[in-house]
Amino acid sequence: MDLLTFTGNIVDIINKRIFPGSITIENGKIAKIMENEEIYEHYIMPGFIDAHVHIESSMLIPSEFARIASVHGTVATVSDPHEIANVLGIEGVNFMLDNAEQVPFKFFFGAPSCVPATQFETSGGEINGKEIRKLFKNDKIKYLSEMMNFPGVLYKIPEVIEKINIAKEFNKPIDGHAPGLRGEEASRYISAGISTDHEAFMLEEAEEKINYGMKILIREGSAAKNFDNLHSLISTHTGMCMLCSDDKHPDDLIKGHINLLVKKAIILGHDIFNVLQVAILNSIYHYKLDVGTLQLNDDADFIIVDNLIDFKVLKTFVKGTLIAQSGNT
Repeated sequence: MDLLTFTGNIVDIINKRIFPGSITIENGKIAKIMENEEIYEHYIMPGFIDAHVHIESSMLIPSEFARIASVHGTVATVSDPHEIANVLGIEGVNFMLDNAEQVPFKFFFGAPSCVPATQFETSGGEINGKEIRKLFKNDKIKYLSEMMNFPGVLYKIPEVIEKINIAKEFNKPIDGHAPGLRGEEASRYISAGISTDHEAFMLEEAEEKINYGMKILIREGSAAKNFDNLHSLISTHTGMCMLCSDDKHPDDLIKGHINLLVKKAIILGHDIFNVLQVAILNSIYHYKLDVGTLQLNDDADFIIVDNLIDFKVLKTFVKGTLIAQSGNT
């Protein structure tokens, strides 16, 4: 029997409370949570999740991306392998899946919906409806990646609608990509089954899409940044947004990941439980991710931080395995 016990101030996001106590881990699961009256300086909390990222943009393979991201308290990513699929097709997706298995980090990949992105580019691969269906038969594929061809959705292009219908058949969430889409066209796009968007740059656009039932991913990557425009959603529409990077170049990833957005949101005055819901829980619920939240019988996916302002990550664990410590892996 493999038993580990950790003590500290436990951050319970689900019940919105912080208390001193201990957690006991047995075979990678949370076996016991006990309260006590000790005084601790550090905090134990669930790890961060990037709700939408192209690992390829980091110019790293998944196992190396995990090595750096885990230092910043990230334990899981919702990853769109569109870029490697655009070069290698379904073989590229399979490579990402296989490489991700080499490390104790939780990668959740999608089936790329737009390969090639348009018919006006030359690509090395193509993923059609038949291959989407094949990918969804793999339990590791959790969702249909961003549907960039929003005109194809609006005009009901058969091959586009086929991919959406296959995702619905497998009960998989469908990610969106619709910059600037507003009004009746946004409503039609969303009603087709598209459930998220990370391309809204203006608050009014994001709020309109939320009113139509779409979740908004607040993005702060190396190239595209909309956190400053959209962060108010963390307080006003807590249940309808998530945090993501979309793309993260290696020099930026070394500096930080989702932890930087959490810290920034706290400094801006957002309630800590709202921030952590957006940074962790909403992704788990929306994509049905097997990621622990520091509840009994959950996987022991958690981090230890110095405080709840700077969020300096001291240790990162996935299924009870220490994967990063004090800035090192």
